Amino acid sequence: MQFIDLQTQYQKHKTQIDAAIARVLNHGQYLFGPEVELLENQLAEYVGVRHCIAMSSGTTALHIALMALAIGPGDEVITTPFSFFATAEVIYLLGAKPVYVDIDPNTYLLDPQLLEAAITDRTRVIMPVSLYGQCADMDAINEIAKRYNIPVIEDAAQSLGATYKGKKSGALSDIACTSFFPSKPLGGYGDSGACFTNDDELAYRMRLIMNHGQKSRYNHVAIGINGRMDTLQAAVLLEKFAIFEQEMETRQMVANWYRAALPDFLQPPVIASHNKSVYAQYTVQVDQREIVQRQLSEAGIPTAIHYPVGLHQQPVVLISSSNENIPYPVTEACAKRVLSLPFHPYLQEETVQQICDELAACVGVEV
Repeated sequence: MQFIDLQTQYQKHKTQIDAAIARVLNHGQYLFGPEVELLENQLAEYVGVRHCIAMSSGTTALHIALMALAIGPGDEVITTPFSFFATAEVIYLLGAKPVYVDIDPNTYLLDPQLLEAAITDRTRVIMPVSLYGQCADMDAINEIAKRYNIPVIEDAAQSLGATYKGKKSGALSDIACTSFFPSKPLGGYGDSGACFTNDDELAYRMRLIMNHGQKSRYNHVAIGINGRMDTLQAAVLLEKFAIFEQEMETRQMVANWYRAALPDFLQPPVIASHNKSVYAQYTVQVDQREIVQRQLSEAGIPTAIHYPVGLHQQPVVLISSSNENIPYPVTEACAKRVLSLPFHPYLQEETVQQICDELAACVGVEV
């Protein structure tokens, strides 16, 4: 059993993917090839924004988005402590300070009711994370941000394809950043990512920064980094994007199978009524997680933990001079109990039932 079955996906679409890769090998434009611009155009149209800027990774996308907003030492960026480390890492890399806001216990997303209290005169960006495939409460966050004239970056690494009140993730803030890491709902065969925006000036800055601040060859008008998406990744992503909507429908079906087969207390985070999740992960909460995970492994069922520790509890943060040792009780409680189950659009209903039966047996209930 596979946790994420990329091999089955490849075998099913092998002819198209191989042909796309061969086209790049034949034309030889491994950077800035035509596939990159084509992918950017298709994704911008899909999300509903004017600009998509292809990047070398989701982490790079976050880094460049913050650079485009001139974030630096002394600045504060508000975000959630319940995310992959890259969310905080890019803030530290620029010499800025992450300020954490705890999560809602039902959705595991940044709690807007706690947001305003975290704003100071040093707050420069609010960066909510659309976790597990579900968008954060962007209207509430944007309303507070607008009141204080603070830009918002949606960390949409896990939510491309999700909708919030009918709008696509990526079109809900000043900038949004996504990842095409292989395990994502739309994933490449290596690292890549993208930024989305409707702001022409921000798009211009991000394109500059993504290519060493280079306006024309050897004419550097800004400090930048190497953040380009290579053409081979773009070619693969174009073929996967062609089946993306179909796979999103299947992901919804797999989620429904899980929901029907699991007891109520083992359900994943609540999906808000105005949201449609893409289920980047299917994550439940269990007691005695290590024992449950070991028993599932013995039954041939792979699992993962997203995430076992809050960002504020990472070792490099704990030894930092900026560590304030502030507790985030909801994050800390979730981090002790979350467990992600196998999830991909090639799961069969009987396999989902097998997983649920084994999980129920581990926690001592009947389904």
